[in-house]
Amino acid sequence: MRNQPKYNFFKNTSYAIKGLKDLLRSETSFKIELFVAIALVPVIFFLDASITNKLLMFITLFGMLIAEAINSAIERVVDLVTLEHHPLAGRAKDIGSSVVFLSISVFVITWILIIWESL
Repeated sequence: MRNQPKYNFFKNTSYAIKGLKDLLRSETSFKIELFVAIALVPVIFFLDASITNKLLMFITLFGMLIAEAINSAIERVVDLVTLEHHPLAGRAKDIGSSVVFLSISVFVITWILIIWESL
């Protein structure tokens, strides 16, 4: 059984905001991807595409940010366990990076296809 306090919406929200602030302070990749997301959100609204395609664009754009946050969490947990080079630690970090790579790939392919279709 986990030692977990009773659910509290406001405390949990404050933890999430604390995590986002930490990402913005310490993760360059997250900052770059957030800048890209902020810059591209207006494209979604002005593009002549179906609501379904616009939703796909939004989901893939923010999926990239979610993947980066998960990757950062994996890296920190691995670093907490060991700062020494260990093959399993390296593999865990590599898999976290592959999640980001795959999410960016899905984002790029989705956006290219939808924009191409809208032209």
